[in-house]
Amino acid sequence: MKRLITTLAFILAAAATASAQSTSQTAIANFIGKDGKETGRASLTQGKNGVLIEVEVTNLPPGKWVAFHVHETGKCDAAHNHESAGKHFNPGNTEHGFLAANGPHAGDMPNQYAGADGVLRAQVFNSMVALDNVENGIRGRALMVHAKSDDNRSQPSGDAGDRLACAVIE
Repeated sequence: MKRLITTLAFILAAAATASAQSTSQTAIANFIGKDGKETGRASLTQGKNGVLIEVEVTNLPPGKWVAFHVHETGKCDAAHNHESAGKHFNPGNTEHGFLAANGPHAGDMPNQYAGADGVLRAQVFNSMVALDNVENGIRGRALMVHAKSDDNRSQPSGDAGDRLACAVIE
């Protein structure tokens, strides 16, 4: 009996270690444009208090500020303007925007600038999310670039305009 208990304890410890190792501290997200073609990539890295997102997306409005969010659903259907990605990721059921009295959502991130070449290159740190967490995990959700800048006030999505590029966080 003692040997069986020791064996079971060893198996449980090995399973827990394997499970912990199977959750990577990094993720990749490949952006799909409105035309359904790949248009960029993001690398996500779990930090101590949030996620660092390194992003490059092409074919955006040149010389414009654009909204950048985490959306709730990991689906990017260009044929339907990426509406499949759902609303902004909002596990705390808060208001949208950094300037809202009861905001922001976990999926709200600062506007980003697409240069004269139409390319957005940025490093964004989101302290309100984690890659793998029951409450605020974003793996399996989507990153979204919108056509306009986010006004950080309008409900529920900051009047950010069309969804130009979408990427599932894998």
